[in-house]
Amino acid sequence: MGEKDLAQKTLEAYNDVFADIVNVLLFNGRQLVQEDELEQESPDSIYKVDGKLHELKRDVAKYWKHNNIRIALVGLENQIETDKYMPIRVMSYDATAYRQQLLNQYETDLETGKQVRKKNAEPIYPVVTMVLYFGNIPWKKYRTLLDIVEVPEELRPYVSDYNTNIFEIAWLSKEQVELFKSDFKIVADYFVQMRTNKDYKPSRQIIKHVNEVLQLMSVFTNDNTFEEYQNQFITKGEEVTMAGILDKAEARGKFDLLYKLIKKGRMTLEEAASDLGMTVEQLLAGFKEYNLVL
Repeated sequence: MGEKDLAQKTLEAYNDVFADIVNVLLFNGRQLVQEDELEQESPDSIYKVDGKLHELKRDVAKYWKHNNIRIALVGLENQIETDKYMPIRVMSYDATAYRQQLLNQYETDLETGKQVRKKNAEPIYPVVTMVLYFGNIPWKKYRTLLDIVEVPEELRPYVSDYNTNIFEIAWLSKEQVELFKSDFKIVADYFVQMRTNKDYKPSRQIIKHVNEVLQLMSVFTNDNTFEEYQNQFITKGEEVTMAGILDKAEARGKFDLLYKLIKKGRMTLEEAASDLGMTVEQLLAGFKEYNLVL
């Protein structure tokens, strides 16, 4: 499992984030799915081919329930790059979930040993798979089964198509990004900004799932700065924002530079303190905070 994929899955597994993604991308921000209505579903599905068991792994999947009745099964699949065979992958996930529901409609009769329909069998509920695409190249092709299957014209009326729900995160509008309420808003905002501006201006939104967001941002930016500060924030009990982290990173960079100049004898403590607009005592305290020993 790739590092980026794992980081995405970890954040999306939280019910508040999962519900937020579904509400914004499927329901245009309407709060139809509540956190407490979600139940974790095993992302692993087993199916049999030629007498052998095989396994399908979803990224994240949850049941949407109301009054203990399953309304739907929703799965999230994360993609960094376009995948020509995504429609077939999604169709396999969905078909396996429907087949499991079908099997659950029956039980073994203890007297006859035969499979019989359960009297109180749960109704068949829909399966929805959402593909979250984080790439910076538009996903123009390979969205449906017929995009990848070569079908003779004579057979086309009889071949069923299968559509995939692909959401291109970097191409969301600013209005759509503003609809998010969870930490996923920070993630979406980052991808949209990097696509449109090639630069990132962090927000002051308070991060709820600090470790997971910082890990995700770290692997996407190849910058360990985000993870370096997570323990510091947590132990101090501070409210964490992306803007605050980058402010600290900028401050750390200045202290690092002045520290090197002082060590090389090219600047005095007094000069360094003056450059930062602080006293020598404050400068030394800053060095101590960043483990810079003179």
